[in-house]
Amino acid sequence: MLAITVDTENGRRHSRVTAEALADLVRRIGGEDNRFLVVQLIPDLPDVFVQVWHEAGGEYTLEYRDGSADRHFRTLLDTAEPVIAAMTGWARRTADWNAGMHWERLDFEPPADIPPLDLGADDRTLLETRIREVIAGGYATRAQLAELAEDYLVSGDVRPVSPEQARQLADRLWLERVAEQADWDDEEEESDPERITRAFAALESAGLTARENFTCCRSCGQAEIGGAGSPEARGFVYFHSQSTDAAASGHGLTLMYGGFDGSERTTASVGREVVAALEECGLSVEWNGDPGQTITVAPLNWRKRLVG
Repeated sequence: MLAITVDTENGRRHSRVTAEALADLVRRIGGEDNRFLVVQLIPDLPDVFVQVWHEAGGEYTLEYRDGSADRHFRTLLDTAEPVIAAMTGWARRTADWNAGMHWERLDFEPPADIPPLDLGADDRTLLETRIREVIAGGYATRAQLAELAEDYLVSGDVRPVSPEQARQLADRLWLERVAEQADWDDEEEESDPERITRAFAALESAGLTARENFTCCRSCGQAEIGGAGSPEARGFVYFHSQSTDAAASGHGLTLMYGGFDGSERTTASVGREVVAALEECGLSVEWNGDPGQTITVAPLNWRKRLVG
């Protein structure tokens, strides 16, 4: 798998694709609502990406940005194959991935200076603490973090953080976590959050609706889980963002589960199925078998690798 995300014009995102899947996505572009791809690294890094635009019958416009607007380059190619070779090399971090092509540096207007945040110490601490909590949860993108940073301290018509300041702050804290993650990336082949994902994938395949970081709270989760998966699903399991926050803070992960027929018997059966899947993935589970009690995954080392 390539450590990239691929975003398409129609809004779909493909994560950790194979080289063959990336090639297929490139070959498909050209039609209406499918004319470009944007590829980012995992974890995403600010102002680092490669993208391609193509309309049927025309050339392929391949561009990449290497850390800032003054490091943005473009080349035109006749066919998909050199595009595929270049994008695959970029995704693999091959040193000479862009060799042998004529690259033109694009000129962009220099970005305006961003004024420093005019926040009191308490507000600054409150804002940065919340952003770090969400980053530690591991599900937010950089864009979502910027939106959070912009809106978190809003009071009435007072918006103390501009969109530009929000992006700058979110990116700074994101990169702090990327650097921290680099220190433990090689310590374990599979993290506990990755085990959660693997267990949930197995449960989804077995006929349950399994969702991570689903909605903001239990009330919303219970209201929305019925429409989140296949109409043929027998039951569900999920955890909401408040549960994610608790897990990232070292308090274990609380799971909600149940059967769509509403019976205690089905709920208990789903609970046993969930516990078995989690334990099969090497996780420890606290549950007494009571269908009225939540399932807790603990102890848990919540080191979720960023995507972005």
